[in-house]
Amino acid sequence: MKINRENVGDHLVEYQLEMVGKTIAEAYKTDKWYSVWTMTDEQHNEFKEYAIPLLKKVYKCNKKRAESIFGWFNLQFGLRIDNSKTTKDADLQDLEL
Repeated sequence: MKINRENVGDHLVEYQLEMVGKTIAEAYKTDKWYSVWTMTDEQHNEFKEYAIPLLKKVYKCNKKRAESIFGWFNLQFGLRIDNSKTTKDADLQDLEL
């Protein structure tokens, strides 16, 4: 499937859900899926690194505009960020750095 302006939103939602092990079918069955399901900061950063170049290509715009588009997308469809699922050892290592 070629990603274009008409389907880029659907593609990004599907990609984001795949990152957390969910599908669009599950999203249709779950009320307020966007606030029930969460992702970590690391997953969010990975998603952002994927989405911004894609938006830049699809909308033929500069990076700043693509970041703005991503911001609006994330407000509307982005999963909440919850880092409580990370291990405490990893958190301690981050603090030591």
